[in-house]
Amino acid sequence: MKVAALFILGCLIRGGMAKPEFPEQEKDPDFWKEWAQRTLKNALTLQDLNKNVAKNIILFLGDGMGVPTVTAARILKGQLSGQNGEETQLEMDKFPYVALSKTYNTNAQVPDSAGTATAYLCGVKANEGTVGVSAAAVRSQCNTTRGNEVTSILKWAKDAGKSVGIVTTTRVNHATPSAAYAHCVDRDWYSDGEMPAEAVQSGCKDIARQLFENIPDIDVIMGGGRRNMYPRNTPDVEYPGDKKHNGTRKDGRNLVGEWTDKMKDKRGHYVWNKKDLLSLNPTNVDYLLGLFEPADLPYELERNKETDPSLTEMVEVAIKILRKNERGFYLLVEGGRIDHGHHEGKAKQALHEAVEMDRAITRAGLLTNIYDTLTVVTADHSHVFSFGGYTHRGNSIFGLAPILSDIDQKPFTSILYGNGPGFKLVNGARENVSTVDYKQNNYQAQSAVPLSMETHGGEDVAIFSKGPMAHLLHGVQEQHYIPHVMAYAACIGQNKDHCRTNSGSPSLSHVSPTLALLLSVKWLLC
Repeated sequence: MKVAALFILGCLIRGGMAKPEFPEQEKDPDFWKEWAQRTLKNALTLQDLNKNVAKNIILFLGDGMGVPTVTAARILKGQLSGQNGEETQLEMDKFPYVALSKTYNTNAQVPDSAGTATAYLCGVKANEGTVGVSAAAVRSQCNTTRGNEVTSILKWAKDAGKSVGIVTTTRVNHATPSAAYAHCVDRDWYSDGEMPAEAVQSGCKDIARQLFENIPDIDVIMGGGRRNMYPRNTPDVEYPGDKKHNGTRKDGRNLVGEWTDKMKDKRGHYVWNKKDLLSLNPTNVDYLLGLFEPADLPYELERNKETDPSLTEMVEVAIKILRKNERGFYLLVEGGRIDHGHHEGKAKQALHEAVEMDRAITRAGLLTNIYDTLTVVTADHSHVFSFGGYTHRGNSIFGLAPILSDIDQKPFTSILYGNGPGFKLVNGARENVSTVDYKQNNYQAQSAVPLSMETHGGEDVAIFSKGPMAHLLHGVQEQHYIPHVMAYAACIGQNKDHCRTNSGSPSLSHVSPTLALLLSVKWLLC
């Protein structure tokens, strides 16, 4: 009876709306049939598999970008351009192959970003909180590091002569990027200033130091994390009066200065703001270190567009530098603050971060080609984020459900969290969201369980792929499978024998001279 009453109420609310709920053409069955036929025709072209060698490999990692986040970001993207949103396509939606990734850590059903990064970058599952080490290593126990190190696909690519890069909206020594180069039993050891004295004395290295020492000459590094590169109490170049941004290093080393001295004769450039970044001519840059904030970069909605580069801008510069290498490149791109938005219960921040990452994926596609570049988009884990409530077509993704609760007779937003900081009682009852601005950027969506920080979710996440050997990312796979496919496609790491010609050099298949010429022209025009 209650369900019927709620349904009737919803119908009445919808019926009173002046705006049509969906386009008139959708009433015609032929609209849907013709759409399906176009999709079918396109699907049939996938019978001819792209088995080329991947000269370039790009991994886009949406930190915390579970399937509900992908769907909500799709709707937001459409609504930002004046559409209903549901019918919109994200750039990743256009990729021909989709799989599911099982995200658990070796010791965690619901994973963290460090153990998962070790899986999709190093190809082995690991314990939560550890990066670049096997599951034999124990979190925070320095003496379990030695002998348990595992290398990443970034190193495999560098060893094969490719250029390599890391671009992130978090600190460059945060969990995701650090698994590409570091071997550390604690993801929080950003600098030696965050390490226990006994760990330092035992010879364990902080993650910032490993960024510059473990894999010499990473070609492109962009993100945040300046304060972990400078001696303790060194004022930040951008915020000299704010002590919380001062350097954190106890060893007195200036890692940026050391890098600059090393690269001064190698066409290396250090930048810390958007103006200096975009003034570079990639043709004249072989190495780039860009550290744009003391810690993480600001949310896209809060970014100073005059001083802070967007993820898309960083990706464009990175690719233009890396692609000069005739042997190709490997690029790791992290939309890292999707995760932070969700942890804070700020869905609007999280979803705008996801839309910005999709813009970066679009730009990368224009700067590369599908015939020799394998592009993979995935997430490390999900969040306890959801949206529902029988919302009508075109409803603002940040809007209210069209019905009231039949328990407390109050409205609720479509977006909700299973747990997190949005839990709030007013006079012993759930807050009435119609009395607050639930569409403001930092609104914390209501949650079922009160926590200071919302948690990750444990369900599978999507893997979108296009380019050479992308069809190998199919079905439901373990997360650690991802870098093995990427390495196989690029003939690096342990996967080389299948793509040797009689002369012993890697061979491209199925690319005609005419097509190769066209691709070269496209590359130059971009």
